[in-house]
Amino acid sequence: MEQVMGKESPAGELQIHNVNKWYPGKVHAVIDMNMEINQGEFIVFVGPSGCGKTTLLRMIAGLETISGGEVIMDGRVVNKVPPKNRDIAMVFQNYALYPNMKVKDNIAFPLKMRHTGKQETKSRVAEVARKLELDTLLERKPGALSGGQRQRVALARSMVRKPKLFLMDEPLANLDARLRTEMRREIITLQRELGVTTIYVTHDQTEAMTMGTRIAVINEGVLQQFGTPQEVYRHPANLFVAGFIGSPNMNLWDTEPVAEQGHCYLTLGHARIPMDKRNLPPDSLKGGIKAGIRPEHIMPAASGEPGAIQMKINILENTGREMAVFLTAPGMPDLTMITGADFSGQPGQSVSVRLLSEKIHLFHKETGQAL
Repeated sequence: MEQVMGKESPAGELQIHNVNKWYPGKVHAVIDMNMEINQGEFIVFVGPSGCGKTTLLRMIAGLETISGGEVIMDGRVVNKVPPKNRDIAMVFQNYALYPNMKVKDNIAFPLKMRHTGKQETKSRVAEVARKLELDTLLERKPGALSGGQRQRVALARSMVRKPKLFLMDEPLANLDARLRTEMRREIITLQRELGVTTIYVTHDQTEAMTMGTRIAVINEGVLQQFGTPQEVYRHPANLFVAGFIGSPNMNLWDTEPVAEQGHCYLTLGHARIPMDKRNLPPDSLKGGIKAGIRPEHIMPAASGEPGAIQMKINILENTGREMAVFLTAPGMPDLTMITGADFSGQPGQSVSVRLLSEKIHLFHKETGQAL
């Protein structure tokens, strides 16, 4: 349900300093979380279910107590500030609408609580209703709406005013794929127009990558990486981020560096991939390494081409725009290649592929950290 409070303010800077959350039974749900969020940013918390992202959001909102550390809004520590005084608007996955109120009154409720004038309230409700395609539903009550329509009303209610922070906990999870895509665009457009700092929780990496100015990848209560979608995708900080971000997943395999006659190679099963020496930091290789490459950085190759690897097509997935080619070979790790939808190979056929060595990522096998 939306939290309605405080004065309107253009500010919205947020610092999360060494924040921890313990639950009974020695459950450490959020561990030493540190984050600096600038005014106007669209931040996405992404990670698997149970990773601590919603708990962190609720501590920012004041709905969960903080076991340690500080949440600072615009230079003010708010650990003990009640939710109603934090000037936030929050949207949960469930709709939490007032069933006895019409749509227009549900949307207008935050403005009514702030004693906004009738004409301004009517104008702002009409504007946000138009943007979220609710203008023909204003006289209905929530019980007469579909799930997607109710969720749009909940979003409209949070967006009808300008708080310091929008906090959104998987607001699109209950919508169908088409509407979810449309709503992503609407939320981004509205957030940019309003300029309000927004924190958005999701387990859907597509939402994270397409919506966030920066994304915070969280796993088991620990912040794994915090950066722009491009940074996180192109330069994953560790094995978890490499495997979690990207669809299809990054190809990962155990490997060893080989040096022969002034040349460097990485092993891929029984195959060898030529590498630039600069891509193999020798001081970081103790304990073994894992290599990774995105599916789009594996290319069809001519048989006998230098660096070409012979594999067999196992499964093809054609999306219409591209082809995911799942490859297998005896003594080799399975690989996934993304290529054009006009790829002519068929399951069971042999195919030669090559890996773009400059696109290979290296990780320490024991620590998981990128090299």
